[in-house]
Amino acid sequence: MKHLTRFCLFLLTAALLSACAAPSKRAAQGTIDLSALSVRAPEPPAQDPQNQKQFTETTVRVLLAEKAKSAYIKHSGKVYIYTQNLDKKYKISTAGTLAVKTLGNGKIQIGTLQATQPIILEPASGTLLGWNNNSYSGKIYIIPAQNTFHLVEHAPLETYLYGVLPYEMSYSWPLEALKAQAVAARTYTLKTLEGVKNQNFDVYSDVRSQMYKGGGKQYDSVKKAVDQTRGQVLTYEDKLFFTYYHANCGGATDDVRSWNFGAKSIKPLSGASCKYDSHSKSYKWTMNIARGKVENYAKSVGLTGALKNIKIVRKTDTGRATNLTIKTAKGTKTVPCGRFRLATGIRSCKITKLDVRKKDVHFEGKGYGHGIGMCQDGANGMAKNGKNYRKILKNYYPGAEITTLQ
Repeated sequence: MKHLTRFCLFLLTAALLSACAAPSKRAAQGTIDLSALSVRAPEPPAQDPQNQKQFTETTVRVLLAEKAKSAYIKHSGKVYIYTQNLDKKYKISTAGTLAVKTLGNGKIQIGTLQATQPIILEPASGTLLGWNNNSYSGKIYIIPAQNTFHLVEHAPLETYLYGVLPYEMSYSWPLEALKAQAVAARTYTLKTLEGVKNQNFDVYSDVRSQMYKGGGKQYDSVKKAVDQTRGQVLTYEDKLFFTYYHANCGGATDDVRSWNFGAKSIKPLSGASCKYDSHSKSYKWTMNIARGKVENYAKSVGLTGALKNIKIVRKTDTGRATNLTIKTAKGTKTVPCGRFRLATGIRSCKITKLDVRKKDVHFEGKGYGHGIGMCQDGANGMAKNGKNYRKILKNYYPGAEITTLQ
């Protein structure tokens, strides 16, 4: 890197000016072979001399921003900047802010560096990258996309979990509940990676995958939960499965098909009893949804006219509605309750009372979320009652085994 030092001060000055403005093959008993997840384009070698050894654990590519036109990325210390093919490499030695923008026609610029290929920001050991009030310790790829760009962090799996747990479950909850969440989140991530088709990223940083705000900020309780369960996942018949979880089940979870009709029913996702979630404010709820909001949803499924009535036409054994019939002045249609819930904002489909009124629709119900897999409030309650994470997972994913990755 002859020209690395030469461009260092130049790029630093420009940057500061800009700142102003998962696997199914059985390996051995109790382990899973993760080699199948490594079939992807190799990453450029680390530019930080202290990070020359590549991570041996799975890397998770997290989409932080999609189709952006500008961004300001802070760095708390030394950062390496280079193009994906390594034809241009620079280093900034002091903390600052880098301005990223699109130049159109598939070209991006960061500081004074322009390229039509991805530009990589690699924080040196001990440096964090900051964007959108979150902090990241992995490499951030700036990927051109016509007249925009994507921001994608490449984070080691366990570091990724540091940034998931405190936003999916409170970091103040008992350690055993957090450990159960760590195993569930790790399994869900690796199962998602098995079916990734996008060339640039694996998971979203929001509820489309799991909430993630970077592994830079770490809570001691979360770090303990992740580290003490390192490499542990849930399997059924030697395979990973989608370990769904939700806030509150209202006394019992349901079979996955009650929420996703096309899903395959397996024992760990067949439903479970829950005796420890009634302490939560989410256990029972009352909501009034404006008629206009319900009518907008009705219109989206082909129904016009004033709302007349809504009826539950099918329930599970635990009382969770699977289908609703909506009647308007112009017609009637039966819809999945899960889609109705997402569109209108009711907390769950475990509806105990429903009344169409003059200005709104009155709902009463139990639970919060889709009601499949682990009930997080229940996990909290079980941990407070002295149950360890293995018993928590066994309760909510019956028949599953805790397996250690190879």
